[in-house]
Amino acid sequence: MRVISRRRLREFWEVHPDAEPALKTWWKLALSADWANIRDVRVVYPHADAVRLASGAVVTVFNIAGNKFRLIVRIIYPYRRIYVKHVLTHADYDLGLWRSQLCRE
Repeated sequence: MRVISRRRLREFWEVHPDAEPALKTWWKLALSADWANIRDVRVVYPHADAVRLASGAVVTVFNIAGNKFRLIVRIIYPYRRIYVKHVLTHADYDLGLWRSQLCRE
């Protein structure tokens, strides 16, 4: 898979250094993955969730670092692309503001 962009991951772990090892692990696994659907993702990340937004778009939410952080990506399976949309603390994720931000993208 091609992951766009590592910069968002790096920017997050610069503020939250305890997220760095888990995000780097996710990055490496995602690059070598051959995911065709959410079932394939769940083989590696059993707690990954496909979330449908009000716009109809579907994003995948990963629990990172023992559920301390949330990684929200858009996976375009036929093109083997993963777009990193947000990396959030669990508390920020629970606020739900990311949903309205993604609906505007």
